[in-house]
Amino acid sequence: MRRVAGIAACVIVALFAASTPAAAERLVVVLSNHHVMITSSYTGENLVLFGSVERDPAQSRHGSYDIVATVTGPRETLRTRRKQRVVGIWVNVAGRTFVDPPSYLAVAANRPIETITNADNRRRLQLGIANTPLPELIHNDIGEVTNDPFRAALVRLMEERGLYLEEPNAVTFLTPTLFRAAIPLPAQVPVGNYSVDVKLFADGVMIARTESALEIVKVGFEQFVVNAARDHGLIYGFATAMMALATGWIASIVFRRD
Repeated sequence: MRRVAGIAACVIVALFAASTPAAAERLVVVLSNHHVMITSSYTGENLVLFGSVERDPAQSRHGSYDIVATVTGPRETLRTRRKQRVVGIWVNVAGRTFVDPPSYLAVAANRPIETITNADNRRRLQLGIANTPLPELIHNDIGEVTNDPFRAALVRLMEERGLYLEEPNAVTFLTPTLFRAAIPLPAQVPVGNYSVDVKLFADGVMIARTESALEIVKVGFEQFVVNAARDHGLIYGFATAMMALATGWIASIVFRRD
């Protein structure tokens, strides 16, 4: 079923690209799912991006194309802490607050980004995790620190959770102008709105760019609990306390000794 859906998406992309007159090289992309629903049985899934390059009929290229796709999740304030043993006890001795970094960041390319374009373009276009701004709050000022160990720790922790990833071989060209990319969404993926930014390169220069979006939402009982806690905090707290008392009372009766 997934293979049939993938083939159908490729056909749709190809037909749309063929039916659109192109004055310059352009990108057409389609996501396999724009609305991801998280339920109690959600264990993660792979989002598939299909795309096509509309060639410029007035210009012939002898080289191949390169693709860099960046998926950015909702932003939230994060904090990293450094622990140190003091008198035999591990305590937090330093910390750093990151102001609105992406809660999810996936970078997919058809080959290593450093081989696609030069360092200046990578920094200017914010290609890859290393070139993605992660502003920090330092002495009431917001900025970035070069070779900051707190930034490295944040990236490492997010990578361990599967929320930051950079895959140099995640984009596959099915034909010289038709491509696909698989982007994994882990079980702990944050809910919210996501942006998908796809850049097309040729000879180390970005020649086209397009954007798309997707939404990840919770559904079912989990979403009901979240909405109740957010919108009716007092009632939710009272109901939770009553449930805890009832559970304790029932347990005392069940395990009561004669």
